[in-house]
Amino acid sequence: MNKTQNALISVTDKNNIDILAKELKKLGINIISTGGTAKFLRKKSIEVIEVENITDFPEILNGRVKTLHPKIFGGILNRRNLKKDQETIKKFKITNIDFIIVNLYNFENLVNKSASNQEIIENIDIGGPSLIRAAAKNFKYKTVVIDPNDYLELLNQLNKNGKTNLEFRKFLAMKAFELTSKYDSIINKWFQKSFTKQRELPDNLKLDLKKTYSMRYGENPHQKAGLYVEEETKNGVANAKQIQGKDLSYNNISDTDAAFDLVCEFKNPAIVIVKHANPCGVSEASSIKKAWDNALSTDPTSSFGGIVAINRPINKILATEMSKIFLEVIVAPDISSAAKNILSKKNNLRILISKKLPNTKDEGIIIKSISGGFLVQTYDNGILKKQNLKVVSKRKPTQKEKDDLLFAWKVAKHTKSNAIIYAKNKTTTGIGAGQMSRVDSAYIAKKKYEKISILSKEKTFRSNKSVAASDAFFPFTDALIIAANAGITAVIQPGGSIRDEEIIKEANKRNLAMIFTSMRHFKH
Repeated sequence: MNKTQNALISVTDKNNIDILAKELKKLGINIISTGGTAKFLRKKSIEVIEVENITDFPEILNGRVKTLHPKIFGGILNRRNLKKDQETIKKFKITNIDFIIVNLYNFENLVNKSASNQEIIENIDIGGPSLIRAAAKNFKYKTVVIDPNDYLELLNQLNKNGKTNLEFRKFLAMKAFELTSKYDSIINKWFQKSFTKQRELPDNLKLDLKKTYSMRYGENPHQKAGLYVEEETKNGVANAKQIQGKDLSYNNISDTDAAFDLVCEFKNPAIVIVKHANPCGVSEASSIKKAWDNALSTDPTSSFGGIVAINRPINKILATEMSKIFLEVIVAPDISSAAKNILSKKNNLRILISKKLPNTKDEGIIIKSISGGFLVQTYDNGILKKQNLKVVSKRKPTQKEKDDLLFAWKVAKHTKSNAIIYAKNKTTTGIGAGQMSRVDSAYIAKKKYEKISILSKEKTFRSNKSVAASDAFFPFTDALIIAANAGITAVIQPGGSIRDEEIIKEANKRNLAMIFTSMRHFKH
């Protein structure tokens, strides 16, 4: 490189920029700058040359146009080894620019603050990405710096050699294009959200993911795995903080996510226990301790080694009870000091703190890989409304039955198909999941609560006046009959079978209340 003379500085993130500028001045490098940055540097007693003094053209359109000028981009894009380029910049009196130190308006931060559309649009940076791309393209001769973390190495190289080396410039160019690519992706994503009412998926899907966690292996030891997240801060397991325990495995995170998604469906204190991505005990109650006791009673055998999600902070009483059983992971919004002290004695137990619960109404997409491609769908954030609930039986459900039915329906939504959920007092009393036939799921749910009833000697609690939810319609009467014989008094299901009239007739015959939802919740 020839001796460097000029640096263009235009930054939103002014962290350490005054320190860098002072050091550049000591090296005899002139500082060219734009309005806001120039004002900031002058306050720090750093002499700068305004861009308009280079271009002979003022900033216009309230600052929308500052650096977009041939005398700026000619100074960046010229090639020193090309005689024609050097003749051109000499002919038009273009100032050569060797260092381009630029970062962008924080568009993502503004979007997350739910600013007005107009404010968001005004923070779409135009000049910044253009300067960065031009400098990165010409990395053979120019040094582009977009990250304050690179200021120190820039100064180290300049102080040592009076110039930067090609490898460093190429590295900085890579970071620069990574930034502009991500920036465009965030803007594109914001525009796409304006079409969510039509619930259309984009023709081209771009993901910008960052690995935040490396795992020993995936579902099995011969598979590699890692956790990748979007840069934006969304509430959920991916951004929860682990405060104790062994490293998380692929299966741990997958199961914890399933549990956490379900527990966020409930407004009252609730506990969800998950094993192999399916709930094995769920309860919503007046207190978190009661919810734990109820959830655990559904299936204590399967709960051993399970994943627990809680929608309330972990208190001392709950921690004491949970410490009595082997658990793999606990995730909650917060934890008291006393509870943390109790659970810390279980060294291998992983505890994740999320601070906030995910919003079940959030928009988003689910991606599943297949051979040669990906399946993409929107979140299943369908919520039942009054108009969805149609009583099709002669007997109407009581208010208590209705409350339990809606509880069971939420659990069914998060249970692998085919799913049959038995519930009473907003607590699962039997869960049948992931079977090839609905009748098998109904049978498993029945056997689950019959087994626990015998062990707990609470036959009346288990076998009388529970309700049932089915994630999809009953194709035949067999699963309904199994539920009725188990003591089920009311059923909620989507309806839509060609045998609906036959199913309704069977429900009436057995004095069951039945609600159709016209909404299905398959989960594969």
